[in-house]
Parts: sequence; structure tokens; C-alpha cells
Amino acid sequence: MIVVAKIGTSSITDHEGWIDEGAIEHFVDGIAALRAAGHHVVAVTSGAVAAGLPALELGGNSRPRDARTLQAVSAVGQGRLMATYDRAFGSHQLVAGQVLLAPLDFGVRSQYLHARGTLRRLLELGVVPVINENDAIADDEIRFGDNDRIAALVAHLLKADLLVLLTDAPGLLTADPRIDPSASLIEEIVEVDHTFESMAGGAGTVRGSGGMASKVAAAKMAAWSGVRTVIAASTREGVLLDAVAGAPGVGTVVLPRRGRLSARKLWIGFAVPATGTVRVDEGARRALRERGVSLLPAGVVGAEGRFVSGDAVEIAGPDGVVFGKGIARVGANTLARIVGRKTTDLPEGVAHEVVHRDDLVVLP
Repeated sequence: MIVVAKIGTSSITDHEGWIDEGAIEHFVDGIAALRAAGHHVVAVTSGAVAAGLPALELGGNSRPRDARTLQAVSAVGQGRLMATYDRAFGSHQLVAGQVLLAPLDFGVRSQYLHARGTLRRLLELGVVPVINENDAIADDEIRFGDNDRIAALVAHLLKADLLVLLTDAPGLLTADPRIDPSASLIEEIVEVDHTFESMAGGAGTVRGSGGMASKVAAAKMAAWSGVRTVIAASTREGVLLDAVAGAPGVGTVVLPRRGRLSARKLWIGFAVPATGTVRVDEGARRALRERGVSLLPAGVVGAEGRFVSGDAVEIAGPDGVVFGKGIARVGANTLARIVGRKTTDLPEGVAHEVVHRDDLVVLP
């Protein structure tokens, strides 16, 4: 079995941002137990920025906000973070291999294949890949922003059997236990919908960038990849072994869907932020849903937002309900001039498709 196990910043650092070596050792102990049981494991870790903050005397709750400072801090923290992992894996006679990923590694086919080949070879060599986002050089406009999405994309990349997202909560709860003492664990989710997404809330801590919302979003991505996901507490004893075994109460289990999106469509549907919305008529909505065609200007009735060719846009029906997402082949200004036009009436040089079917994801 291939298992992708992700742990967040809040689970491996203290309140000032110092690395909690005991927490990392606990995480690595679980990975070593899976390896001893014959499974391949890929670790995805956050914590580089948080680890670098105290080293530069920027710790506590006064986390910098500007991108350049955060990138510099991550460059300092990543080495410290990886050194801790090396020691922890070394105590189990395991070798860790650092892999830093960026969005283009999933969005560009050649990079996608290269990343997959490297990770597969590391597993063949018995190495435990330790993955983080390449924060030090990532373009702020096209970065992931949280490692939960990276973990889901890696699970898709490797056709993993299981994704485990470890956090400081036992899983997704019916309510915030700090407000509602009767809040209980949701043990199984068949389909992630708006109800579960609203339960997830926002980001968790100052040090972390994700929170439960990003974990539910990542679980949804994994479900569309055909991968089972478990959201569970990082402090639970034997959590990774229990997740593999499907032990009752281990956390929130999100079941996989039968269909599987391509890596590119998974990226478009769940990882790229939309910069606008294209509204279509009922005929176009039906054609996109039922026949999987490209979106043409003739089916468009309007658009909102400032987007250019190559940006991601949401696709909404005449009732305003969003049912898809894609990469626009024309910008908002151009689209405003060709709304409703037939292909034969388009100006010379203008793309015939507003969104090509290869760049379009239709979601329930």
C-alpha cells in the first residue's frame, strides 16, 4: 500500500514556532511502523516558515505578512526542519529524502512526469520522501498556500491507496467544541458537500496556513482521485497504523469516488484560485454537463471579474449556480465583445473556445 501522510505546522511546533522534536519523532515513529508493516510512505510536512521565525527572532504571534520576508524565513527554517527529520528517521535506520514542490510541478505535464518518476524511484530505493512546498522561491501568485493540497496532489500523482491528514483535532466535528460541548466526531463522509465544508470553518492557528477547511478541501480532491482520506489527530497513538487498518473512530474518513480526474483537471478544479465567473445559458450548461464539450462564446451570457487568458474562471448557469471551473482562453475584455456570437462571427485571431474541454472540470 502507498500511504501519503501529512502533518501540519501546529502539530510539530510550539506556540512560539520552535520545532517540537518530540512531535516530529512521534510522527516518524508512525511512519516507521508502516514501513515495518511493508507499506510505502510519503511524508508531507509543513513547518519551514514557523521553524525559521524564532531563528530570526520573528517568532510569537507577530508573523510577518509580506511574501519576501516569509520566503526568506522559509529558506532558514527548511534546513532546520529537515535536519530534525533526518535525525528522527535515522533512529529507525531509515533514510529521508527532501523533495520541494511548486504548483508548476503538477500543472505542466513534463514536470508532473518528472516529479512522479523521482518519487517512485525514491520509494523503490527504500527512501521516505519528505515533501514541502518550495516556499523560498514560489511565486506568491501561483503558490499552493497550504500543504494539504500538495498532499492530495501527491496522492493522485502516485495513485496512493490512502491519504492521512494529521492535525490537532480528532477529525471533522459537527461544531466547534469550544462553543458547543455536544460537538461530536463525524466518522465517515461519503460525499464532501457544502454542509461539511461549512462545518470546517477557517484557518486554525497563527502558525499554520490551513486549518480544517483546507483538510476537507484536500480530502475532496483526493476523493476525486479515487483515494481514501483519513483526517485524524497527530497525537493519537498508532494513528497511522489505525488509519491503514480502518480502525473505528480513528478520525474522519472521506470515501473515494468511483471516477478519477486527470492531474491537470484536479489542479484546475481544486487548486487554482478563480479570478472571475463566466455565466452561460441553459443550453450551454446542459451541453457541458452531458456531452463534455468546449464552452463557446455562443453559450455565454455574461461574465464577472478581471481575468485574462490563462486564468481560472468559474462557470455558472443562468441561475447563478456554479457547476464548473476552467482555464479561460480569452480575457474578460475580449469576452465582453463576443458574448453570444457564433464561431463564424468571431473576429480574426480570437480563440474559438472560451474554455476548451481539456481545461474544463464539471463538478456536482
